[in-house]
Amino acid sequence: MQRFFKIILLLVVITGFSVEAFAQPGILKRLPRPGGGGMGGGGGKGDSLQHRTGLEDSITINFRFLDSTRMRKFDSSITDFTKRFPVPWYHYHLGNVGNATHSLLFPELMKPGWDHGFHAYDVYNLVDLDTRLYNTTRPYSEIQYQLGSRLEQLLGVQHTQNILPNWNASFQYRMISAPGFYQNQRTNHNNYRFGSWFQSKSKRYQNFIVVTGNKLISGENGGIRNDLPYLDSSAFNDRLTIPTNLGENQVVSRNFFGGDVTTGTKYTNASYLLRQQYDIVGQKDSIVTDSSVIPLFYPRLRGEHTLNYKTYKYRFVDANPNFDFYKNNYGYVDTPKNVFLQDYWRELVNDFSLYQYPDAKNSQQFIKVGAALQLLTGSFDSGAVTKKYHNFFVHGEYRNKSRNQKWDIEAYGNFYLSGLNAGDYNAHISLKRLLSKKLGSFEIGFGNINRTPSFIFNTLSSFYIGDYIDFKKENNTEIFASMEFPKPKIKLTGRYVLVSNYSYYKNFKQPDQYATLFNVLQVTAEKQFNLGRNWHWRTWVILQQVTGNPPLNLPLILTRNQIGYDGKLGFSNLQTSFGLEIRYYTPYKGDGYSPLLGQFYNQNEETIKMKLPETAAYLHFRIKTFTAYVRVENLNAFNPSEGNFTNNNIVAPLYPYPGMQLRVGIYWSFIN
Repeated sequence: MQRFFKIILLLVVITGFSVEAFAQPGILKRLPRPGGGGMGGGGGKGDSLQHRTGLEDSITINFRFLDSTRMRKFDSSITDFTKRFPVPWYHYHLGNVGNATHSLLFPELMKPGWDHGFHAYDVYNLVDLDTRLYNTTRPYSEIQYQLGSRLEQLLGVQHTQNILPNWNASFQYRMISAPGFYQNQRTNHNNYRFGSWFQSKSKRYQNFIVVTGNKLISGENGGIRNDLPYLDSSAFNDRLTIPTNLGENQVVSRNFFGGDVTTGTKYTNASYLLRQQYDIVGQKDSIVTDSSVIPLFYPRLRGEHTLNYKTYKYRFVDANPNFDFYKNNYGYVDTPKNVFLQDYWRELVNDFSLYQYPDAKNSQQFIKVGAALQLLTGSFDSGAVTKKYHNFFVHGEYRNKSRNQKWDIEAYGNFYLSGLNAGDYNAHISLKRLLSKKLGSFEIGFGNINRTPSFIFNTLSSFYIGDYIDFKKENNTEIFASMEFPKPKIKLTGRYVLVSNYSYYKNFKQPDQYATLFNVLQVTAEKQFNLGRNWHWRTWVILQQVTGNPPLNLPLILTRNQIGYDGKLGFSNLQTSFGLEIRYYTPYKGDGYSPLLGQFYNQNEETIKMKLPETAAYLHFRIKTFTAYVRVENLNAFNPSEGNFTNNNIVAPLYPYPGMQLRVGIYWSFIN
């Protein structure tokens, strides 16, 4: 904690040189969006003796995403910590932040076409499609620092500024480092992301550059050994002393800026994206102000070219293997000196599209058609085998968010005409209608996807070590609907999925496919109850039901609840949220985890059952641009007979959660 308070003191000193807060009511404003979603621009030179309005130290900032033209504002709410934390509330990790995670929900439909198949660490990646493309009147920075028990640390820095009125650049960096509570759980993740958004003065040309990189390192201990009841023994109250299946007796590194693992997973990926748009046909216009003339352009026909180069490297290493573990679970015959598996992919996508805007003054309504060529190079067995593939696919999209903001229609699809994934396709359509601000909105939709199983199910992959299976294309159909009522603060969502040719792992090494059609029903309810003045109860309840007897196990009920206070406590500039947060799910046959493959597998021997619901006490507060989080998590692990926190929940076979954890985090924004 001493290190944390030193950093707090340093930030206080830095703040003395920064400009005061921007998030006061009426100061954080939305930029006007003239001319079909282009970047707004001021113009002209101001007079040196301008009259001061009191807003000179404020900022106007908003952002959009790469595949959307809708401008958005910052979310300054402080009630939900998971918005700042990399692991979603409906996921669990394998004992330490940065370890592999698994969803407690039936997964979303995956995309068609080529997929590498490694997704246990997806939540820790920064991806290009989530990049925020900003427009700001002044440089803006944010610092994030979080300190947790056992030297868990999370550091984040991001900065954005307009280099020119029509050109913005942004940069984001994040580091996660956590030694863990059990042996060989060390994690060290590094992520960076760069974004650039340029628009010509005529508003007809736009250029987007997005660069992302992720280096994920995680120790794999194979779970704790099950030959003795270690969790219940007072001799093993220090969880670092519990024997594990892999990576025993390794020195726990306390170095925040480094730390390799000799037994574990090493995933690296990078993406370099360039997108250019030019409005071929359209209508010119302008806005005349006291000091300048701002040109506008309403497009009718737009051309778009996207070039995206990506690399993926997936490795498992074990420099000191436990032969019994590999023999019993993976069929190893001889004692290996070391274990090393690697898949290395390079992907290049060249995409050209055309947009047509039926209503020139509504950039939220368009028809898009395009075609893309995908080139793939895969290297397996440490580079001994190299294969080259291609895919050619066409795609189309229609979006219409009406000018009165009441209708929102989205339809898209693509079809793979030739190549490795020929015959893959997806189709999606959704319709959303705003009834009124009081009554709320409803949405209905349909989706169908036909896809080749991920490449890890291909025998060429270095990670395919099971018996041969002839995999067929997967087909999933989804019907969904949602209703949102703002006044009673209720949101209801329903999802019905039909699944055929479900691909999965049935043990540590053997992939399989379930050909019989089955369905999954998922119903979600979100509600906020007012318990009194500024006291609230927020609840999320999810019901999941699987029909038939597929190799898929899900908890019947998953719920998250927050009971606490949200208000100012008599201070006008102090936003406060404190209370208790509880998560619970019903017993089920939770998936096991195969550390060598980095995959979760179906198992029906062990029931995962919570000893007590996961409980955390939290205090979140915000003062202008400074936000802080103080959380005491896993209070449910308290063992009254011994007076310590050793009553650990098991989240997957052989993988217990840690005991009580203290997390303290700050998020501080600066206007330069």
